[in-house]
Amino acid sequence: MKLINFLTATVTAVFLYSQACAQEPAKQIELFKGSIPGAIGNPKPDKPDSNQNQHWITKVSTPSLTYYPAENAKTAIVVCPGGGYAGLTYMYEGVETAKWLSSKGIAAFVLKYRLPSDKTMKDRKNGPLQDVQQAIRYVRANAAEYGINPTQIGVIGFSAGGHLASLVSTHYNDEVYKSEYKVSARPDFSILIYPVITLDTTYTHAGTREALIGKNANRELTDRYSSDKQVTKDTPPAFLVHALDDNLVPYINSIMYVDALRKNGVQCELHLYAAGDHGLRVKSPEDTQSFWRDACEKWLRMNKWLK
Repeated sequence: MKLINFLTATVTAVFLYSQACAQEPAKQIELFKGSIPGAIGNPKPDKPDSNQNQHWITKVSTPSLTYYPAENAKTAIVVCPGGGYAGLTYMYEGVETAKWLSSKGIAAFVLKYRLPSDKTMKDRKNGPLQDVQQAIRYVRANAAEYGINPTQIGVIGFSAGGHLASLVSTHYNDEVYKSEYKVSARPDFSILIYPVITLDTTYTHAGTREALIGKNANRELTDRYSSDKQVTKDTPPAFLVHALDDNLVPYINSIMYVDALRKNGVQCELHLYAAGDHGLRVKSPEDTQSFWRDACEKWLRMNKWLK
């Protein structure tokens, strides 16, 4: 009996240790070797992990990825935290999301992308898109090193990070910089959580629009960066989540994207919850919006991106 108890305790300890290790970041990767595309001046490299424990990041001079491994992972997801393009909600929407994905057997890469600024980039509209394109290309080009299937690389984004994830899903062929990686920047799927989709003033989040394209952007520019206007039959499948009482990003954003996907024959799934506000805040563990991760996991399994 003592031997059985000892073995049980040992196996449990090893399991918990492996689970904990699987959710710790393995390394930080600078996205661009040498000069950063479109940067003004010569930004000094960020110190490794300098912002790792910060909940809100407002200054990113060198975009990077932080890798969270998962045992036997074949699927990888690039994680885009939100923040209205004014900052990054790095811990809640970045690190915590990566740890959840890692615990489910998915390799996660948290993207610390540059925020639009006329002071640090020549064309602020393209800075975040350059970074997310490069992130997808990096993971795909190095898939063998990470044991990842190069056809199972997705992107998840929250709020303005959801806009960025939808942007790379519809603008993956745009040549906004020269990359050393000769692979596609197209995600194989996207997961959009309370995303900003349109930059039309009727339904957008004003701060996101102003930060990226400016308050007085014309119709052509507005449509170009409104993802629902850019969907084609080649846009990757998408899973979306939104709350009907979202007071920052109206739920119509998700509906507009789903409508465009369906018109183009692209597989998609949308979960609308009665409550949750912006950020899907949970008042009780039994609130239905607290189960969106379960629904997302089932969607990933249904599409064979997760075993």
